[in-house]
Amino acid sequence: MSKATLTAVFIAFLLTSSGAKPNGKNKKPKQAVPAIECDMRAGKINLSEFIVKCPANCRETKEKVYGTGVFASISSICNAAIHSGVITNSGGKVIVTKMAGQMIYKGSFANGVRSLSLPNRRESFSVSVGKPKKGVTYPSTLVFVPSRPTTVKTASPVTEAVETEPSSTAAPPTTTHVTTPITTAPPITTSAKPRVINHRVPEAGSSHPYFSSVARQSQSTQGKGPAQAFRGSSVYANRFSPRTNTGVHRPETGTIIRRQPHVSSSSAPAPEHKPPSETSSPVPEVLSQGDSNCKVDIAFLMDGSWSIGKRRFEIQKDFLVGVSQVINVGVAGPMMGIIQYGDDPVTEFSLKHFSSSIDLTPAISKIVQKGGLSNVGKALSYINKHFFSDANGNRGGAPNVAVVLVDGWPTDEVEEASRLARESGINIFFVTIEGPDENEKQNVVETNFVDKAVCRTNGFFSFPIMSWFALRKAVQPLVKRVCDTDRLVCSKTCLNANDIAFVIDGSSSVGTGNFRTVLQFVANVTQEFEISDTDTRVGIVQYTYEQRLEFAFGQYNNKADLLNAIKRINYWSGGTSTGAAITFAADQLFSKSKPNKRKIMIVITDGRSYDDVRAPALAVHRKGVIAYSIGIAWAAQDELEYIATDPDRDHSFFVDEFDNLYKYVPKIIHNICNEFNSQPRN
Repeated sequence: MSKATLTAVFIAFLLTSSGAKPNGKNKKPKQAVPAIECDMRAGKINLSEFIVKCPANCRETKEKVYGTGVFASISSICNAAIHSGVITNSGGKVIVTKMAGQMIYKGSFANGVRSLSLPNRRESFSVSVGKPKKGVTYPSTLVFVPSRPTTVKTASPVTEAVETEPSSTAAPPTTTHVTTPITTAPPITTSAKPRVINHRVPEAGSSHPYFSSVARQSQSTQGKGPAQAFRGSSVYANRFSPRTNTGVHRPETGTIIRRQPHVSSSSAPAPEHKPPSETSSPVPEVLSQGDSNCKVDIAFLMDGSWSIGKRRFEIQKDFLVGVSQVINVGVAGPMMGIIQYGDDPVTEFSLKHFSSSIDLTPAISKIVQKGGLSNVGKALSYINKHFFSDANGNRGGAPNVAVVLVDGWPTDEVEEASRLARESGINIFFVTIEGPDENEKQNVVETNFVDKAVCRTNGFFSFPIMSWFALRKAVQPLVKRVCDTDRLVCSKTCLNANDIAFVIDGSSSVGTGNFRTVLQFVANVTQEFEISDTDTRVGIVQYTYEQRLEFAFGQYNNKADLLNAIKRINYWSGGTSTGAAITFAADQLFSKSKPNKRKIMIVITDGRSYDDVRAPALAVHRKGVIAYSIGIAWAAQDELEYIATDPDRDHSFFVDEFDNLYKYVPKIIHNICNEFNSQPRN
């Protein structure tokens, strides 16, 4: 081979080698992450999902955040991420996922960020750690929602703005003059006219007649306060981490502890029965209004375990048909859904699927037995976390009721799941058929499981049935009790059953700036409660040597008006007569409390009182008022303890300066709720 040939071969080899990467793989392009400022709101970015990088020290900017876990789109992305624990105050990468709007956003305090509460918004978002999954690439540049134009071009066609339901990942509406194609949001053209639709039902994709009727009724209720919210939707209900429930493993052959079915059934599992779709459920021409004297949202938990047998499963379905016919389902009365449980719970149909008893009957008859164990505890956790939601037709203005049908006894523990459900405002009834006799009680997983589960242990919420053939006799008594809304006491939670009086020191030592800090503290506490005339009510007294009623219980019956009223309170200035102020609050506020309200007084002072506080405090304690005292700077510790309800450690707090008041908001809410939930259940 010639020298020239060898040289050519060598050069070709070098060229081939230089074009290949190690291991023969092309290097993966690195994800470009656009940086944002602390004040960037999710609603300003017109993408359904994206990744961003937050700068350091956003917490100090105090950019507003609305909600907990799921945030309103007007929230700061970075501060929402700090609040959720996705990043620290040092900044970092955050993945933002858009979703449909919520009926309400509940504020909370976490990781040094105070989030606020807010009524319904069109769009929400959640945040997660900024590590994209394998194969997922996010946009390297952000697409922003354009500002509204100040003028409308006359040459362009103008159409009337019509509100549409956003999908779960839809971005905010945009205008027709945007040239960048956006596939995640329906285009809406601008108009010189105001918006046509002011009210909407925030259930994405729902065309059920119940929601149509709500939309029609919303026009007539404009300007009124919110309807009574029975079910506590605050973040407080999620502050207790539920205990891990391992349940009961399927027993091995020879160790079966469940009662054997009376009628043998096939060991082969029944086919999965899926909930009926929106298109398959019948929609009546005329909506059934139902019994308006029985406006409740009811979930029936039917036993689908193998122990029940096929024959008794059919008896159970006949019982549910009988209940649906007697209770008179309708949009202005009771709404009914069914969950079947075995090893795991499954929704047969939700509250919004059927709006009349006539439509329910064929749907119940088509339910197929699931089989498995009888895991009631798991089913109760399921309805608490998933079933009673806005998306499933929970109306908010109706008590939540769960009726559990059990053949014999559960195969898992129910106590913890029941407690969490009750604290969320669910009224639990138990219908036990052929419960354990004395010889069988040794096989029961949890003794006295009914008393541990039901709303109250006074017998009102439990139905022991001796025989399956006697079950039909329980239809009328059960319907009567379920519709007795005055006795559905578990609908009342720590957040919607109070008369709260704030007694605020307006003396000269406080000063104007610190007084505004106190008012902000009062507003932050108030944010956590469900405010209306039928829920929690708030009144405020300001005092110096004299006393002034700023506003009474029930004077402001929605949260927005109440918070504005707190903001408008003027600083008084003067001396400090705390004892006289407590007596004044008792006469002007607590004397007008409703019988079914818990009376709570929160006294805030920065100094020693010129008068005696012991006698007035003792007097309000004897009237059933739960008193909290908060001292600042020069407040007298002995007076704070006299004012506070025992034990002092749960009801009396001291801070060295006004700016630290906010730290005690979660503590006070937690103690109020803990005290409420520890009440006897008889």
